[in-house]
Amino acid sequence: MKQLTVISGKGGTGKTSITAAFASLAKNAVFADCDVDAADLHLIFKPEIKKTMGFHGLKVADIDKEKCIYCKKCFESCKFDAITKDIHLIKQSCEGCGVCAYVCPVDAIAMVERDSGFAYISDTRFGPMAHAVLNTAEEASGKLVTVVRENAKKLAEEKKKDLIVIDGPPGIGCPVIASLTGVDLVLVVTEPTLSGIHDLERILDVAHHFSIPAFVCINKYDINVDNTYKIEKFCNEKNIEVVGKLSYDTVITKAMINQKNIIEFSDGKLSREIREMWNKIQEMIRKT
Repeated sequence: MKQLTVISGKGGTGKTSITAAFASLAKNAVFADCDVDAADLHLIFKPEIKKTMGFHGLKVADIDKEKCIYCKKCFESCKFDAITKDIHLIKQSCEGCGVCAYVCPVDAIAMVERDSGFAYISDTRFGPMAHAVLNTAEEASGKLVTVVRENAKKLAEEKKKDLIVIDGPPGIGCPVIASLTGVDLVLVVTEPTLSGIHDLERILDVAHHFSIPAFVCINKYDINVDNTYKIEKFCNEKNIEVVGKLSYDTVITKAMINQKNIIEFSDGKLSREIREMWNKIQEMIRKT
C-alpha cells in the first residue's frame, strides 16, 4: 500500500481541486481529507456517510460544586480566565492545562474529555473516503488528522486498495506534519506568486526534514511566467522534479459549482494537463 499526500505551503493554490481530479484517475484508491480545520473535499465527492465517530481533543475542566469550598485557588491560578470569581467554568476559554485541578485542595476539579469534532468513513462514487470535521475554535487538529489517516489505512486494508491519496492541510504546522509522516510521496502544489514561492520553499524543507520524496505542480503557471521560471529554476537547483504545469482556466470553477471534478466536467486542455501529471505520478509511485 502506497500513500501520496497532496499539500501546499499556503491555502488557495488549488490543492483540493487537483486531489479531486485524481479521484477520477486513480483506479484502486482510498481518499482521505486531512484538512480537518476547513474540510471541503466532500463538496465534490458528496460522500455517503457509513460510520460516524466522536473525536475528543484537549480535555476540559469539570468543577464539582458539591465538593468545592470556594477557596478560589483555581480562579487565581487560571491564566486563561476560564474560571470566574464565583467559580464558574467558561468552557470556551479552557485550554485544558489542568493547573486548576492541580491546585484544588479538595479534588473538586477533574479534567474530562470534551467533544471536539467528528471523524467519518464514507462511500463515494470514486471509492472509500475517510474524512473529519473539527469543531470551531477547537485544538488538536494534528491528532484528528492522525485519526483520519488511521481510518484510511484500515479502509485500504479492508477493501484491498493499493493507494491512499491524502488531501493535506495548507501551511507547515502540526496538522501538516501529521499528514506527511510516513507517506511515500508528496506532491506540493504552488502558484507563481511571491507568497507561493516563499511557502513552497518552506513546505519542501518540511518534506526534506522527514526524508519524504517531493515533487512540484505549478498551478496557474501562465498567470506569471517570470515567477514560474523562478520556481522551475529553484526546483532544478534542489533536484526536485516539476511534474506538472497547469494552465489557468475558469472552467474549474464551473466544475466545482456543478459538484464535479475537472476530469468529470471537461476534456479540455487543463484536464489533459492533469492526466499527463497523474501518469508521471503513477510512475513515481511504482518506483517507490
